[in-house]
Amino acid sequence: MLQEESDLALIIAQIVQKLKGSNLYAQLERQAWASLQRPEIKLESLKEDIKEFFKISGWEKKLQNAVYSELNVFPLPSHPAAPPEHLKEPLVYMRKAQGSWEKRILKSLNSMCTELSIPLARKRPVGEQKELLNKWNEMGTDEPDLSLFRPVYAPKDFLEVLINLRNPNYENGDSHSFRTHLGLIQVPLKVKDIPELKEFFVELGLTAGQLGIDDSTQVPPELFENEHVRIGQKVLSEQDSAAAQQYIRQGSPTALRAELWALILNISSQPEVLLCFSRDTSVLGHFAYNSASPPKSYIRGKLGLEEYAVFYPPNGVIPFHGFSMYVAPLCFLYHEPSKLYQIFREMYVRFFFRLHSISSHPSGIVSLCLLFETLLQTYLPQLFYHLREIGAQPLRISFKWMVRAFSGYLATDQLLLLWDRILGYNSLEILAVLAAAVFAFRAVNLMEVTSLAAAEAVLADLSTLKVMPLLQIFLFATVT
Repeated sequence: MLQEESDLALIIAQIVQKLKGSNLYAQLERQAWASLQRPEIKLESLKEDIKEFFKISGWEKKLQNAVYSELNVFPLPSHPAAPPEHLKEPLVYMRKAQGSWEKRILKSLNSMCTELSIPLARKRPVGEQKELLNKWNEMGTDEPDLSLFRPVYAPKDFLEVLINLRNPNYENGDSHSFRTHLGLIQVPLKVKDIPELKEFFVELGLTAGQLGIDDSTQVPPELFENEHVRIGQKVLSEQDSAAAQQYIRQGSPTALRAELWALILNISSQPEVLLCFSRDTSVLGHFAYNSASPPKSYIRGKLGLEEYAVFYPPNGVIPFHGFSMYVAPLCFLYHEPSKLYQIFREMYVRFFFRLHSISSHPSGIVSLCLLFETLLQTYLPQLFYHLREIGAQPLRISFKWMVRAFSGYLATDQLLLLWDRILGYNSLEILAVLAAAVFAFRAVNLMEVTSLAAAEAVLADLSTLKVMPLLQIFLFATVT
């Protein structure tokens, strides 16, 4: 009990500290000072009167949404004396693997720069970088032209790193469940089984209404769709992020999706300066809870002198082949560039960064790969062993789907229904479940193939698949 209270106090203190540097804090402060001029604000009950003013004026709801947003991305509580790297990733071997992968990427990036005769860093100290951000969009070739760069790596390169990942302190024979895991991922992480997934995704159950199933032309709209739309409109009118997140677990009506996602991600309607993602230094903030670290470059001849160090790209994120697919689906929802960009940036720092960094997080790509393989081996063992025997390990096929959150593989309407659930559950685990469900759906055909190429051909086109029926059948109609 005391530990829980201590953890809560630590979380509150850290969230307050973070909010103090936000625009919302400045707005609340201005509103509080302005409210002192109102006749209903009394000196003897100042604190309660200002709280009541915030409540009736809508500012309390905005503060609640901001706190809820921070809680959704906040790292799990750790000991106050724990070093910062433990917040990024608690397991040492994961941190080392991520560090080695980063060195490999940076080596490729440096080789590319040498080939193109473009330096990564110019003679400008760190303090001048913010000032430069305002000028970069007007500068021609003074900074490296990102359009000249090809992707530094492909997802298949990253998969090979994950396949070789091992915990040096853990023998394969130490656990029966781990010893019998025959997939490519050989690290002892805890992942959910079907009963635990059923409990976690309870709102996706067979008895619950679902957009993606119950809005089909064969189902009268008065049975579910009309009421669901009405509730969605009420959620939006109340501007409650937590309610929106709960609501969207059953899917979002097309007409409400853009506003609901913005509410869940706590994106304001205020216009913002539109930056190239690679130059947006606010993205650097997510490295506090990301196992990765932003690549650092030094001015030539100044290696090791921190005042001559720069992050490059300025946002610290080196894109891979297919990276643009994280933003492509959002173009169907948002027509105003600034809003589209804010949504993409928030989706990235909440979710998508986990798909290309090495960590033990339940939504990290390592856990997703292990979850996918465990589900397939446990609940479709005959299919799993068959594919393994013919040299067609299932993960070699499904990895590209998961690392891109299925963008570019599913039809757009189905992808958006899937991403509804990612936002609703604040988890990427549904990607691994869907990947396993796709294999289950095509199991009969896959049992007849005799090579990896043939298996890939069976699973080459996912554009006709319906996401929600697949998920429901796999999770709630699978015998456990």
